Amino acid sequence: MRLAILLPWLAFLLQACVGGPAATDQQTVLISGANRGIGLEFARQFAARGWRVIGTARDPAAAAELSALAAADPDVSVEPLDVTDVGAIDALAARLHGRPIDLLLLNAALGPTPQSAMLPLAKLDFELARLSFETNALGPLRLTRALMDNVTASTRRQIVAIGTDSGSFGATSKAPILYHYKASKTALHMYMLTLSFEAPARGVTVAILHPGLVGTNEQLARFPGAMKTPDSVAGMMQVIEGLTPADNGRFLDWRGESMPW
Repeated sequence: MRLAILLPWLAFLLQACVGGPAATDQQTVLISGANRGIGLEFARQFAARGWRVIGTARDPAAAAELSALAAADPDVSVEPLDVTDVGAIDALAARLHGRPIDLLLLNAALGPTPQSAMLPLAKLDFELARLSFETNALGPLRLTRALMDNVTASTRRQIVAIGTDSGSFGATSKAPILYHYKASKTALHMYMLTLSFEAPARGVTVAILHPGLVGTNEQLARFPGAMKTPDSVAGMMQVIEGLTPADNGRFLDWRGESMPW
């Protein structure tokens, strides 16, 4: 009788000593565009918090910092992915089949260059427009559809897209600049908002985050008030940590404050 009572306690102590099933509580994040900038910093900070990180990059061989992070941490892995390539998305989904993803972080994006940002109507590059929509709007939506079962199979069940005030009718600058970037990010916002109307049926929460003005390159770093990348990501991490189903469909900034559509 005494042995029967002691056995469960002995099993508990053995698991504690050898690091048993506690690891099953570890959460997984997939970050698209994790090779540089905000995506890379997200990978660093999630890894530092003990998450299992799947970081994607178009060319993993050229993603030196992400690869170094993966080499130093067995819970960080790198996957090849170009979000404009339907075959690459399907291949990633096949490799990750059956793996729960607690947080799908849609970060990969095509930002404006100094040359393209200021172009007026007469000089717009419509091939760049097509690529902007493929990367910033259609790509994230395709990736979401491909991995929705993975998200649904997790415990956290969250999808977060990195948006921008440039894609907000209420917050964007009134200057005739950033035509393609603004339009493609606005499309991303609407895709995610529309997704939020059906996601709760699967227990999934969808949110959009504006990272603020972040000095991810030398040009942006010169702007007054530009934040350092780690500071922006730390703020967004805190917002993500506090997300609940009541936040489904919300557009928030890095401080957790509501953004205008």
